[in-house]
Amino acid sequence: MGINRESEVAANLQIGPTSLGMVRLFIDAGEIELPLDFEPEEAEEIAEELRAAAARARAMNAKGK
Repeated sequence: MGINRESEVAANLQIGPTSLGMVRLFIDAGEIELPLDFEPEEAEEIAEELRAAAARARAMNAKGK
């Protein structure tokens, strides 16, 4: 499955710190539970990528109006 392909899969996302000083993204998709741990610096890089993607998506939406 690629970024630009729609899916009917539903999942819950939880984000928070762990007791070991990591940042955890916890994805729960029914039968699949996926904990992803990142160093704080990695988590900040991911946050920057999310912000950049959101800005690009907003720009795409603005062009379509």
